[in-house]
Amino acid sequence: QLQFVESGGGSVQPGGSLRLSCVASGFILDHYTIGWFRQAPGKEHEGVACIDGRENITGYADSVKGRFTISRDTGKNTMYLQMENLEPADTAVYYCAAGSSCNYNSFDIWGQGSLVTVSS
Repeated sequence: QLQFVESGGGSVQPGGSLRLSCVASGFILDHYTIGWFRQAPGKEHEGVACIDGRENITGYADSVKGRFTISRDTGKNTMYLQMENLEPADTAVYYCAAGSSCNYNSFDIWGQGSLVTVSS
C-alpha cells in the first residue's frame, strides 16, 4: 500500500511558522517527484511547491516564494513543508503528494490533508 501520513497543521497567528510533515510508507520517497498543494476556503486547488525528481528542479508558487521551503529526509522517508511568515491568505488544507512530475495530473499518492489556519 502506497500512502502518506500527514501531520503538523494547526492554528497560528500572522507572522508565525509551522512545519508540515508527511511520512511515506510502502514506497521510497526519494524515487518520486514530491509536491505540496493547498485548497483555501472558497478557492481553487493550487500547487505551492514541488521538487521534480526527473529534472531535479525545485519550484514554488509566487505567493509562497521566499517564505515556504519544501524538503525531504531520505533516511526518514519523510517530506516537509516549512512555512514562515504565515499570512491569513495561507489558510488552507494542505496536501502532500508524490508522483512522476510537477504537473498536477502526475501525482498518484496523496496525504489526507492538514488544516492550517492563520488568523489573529
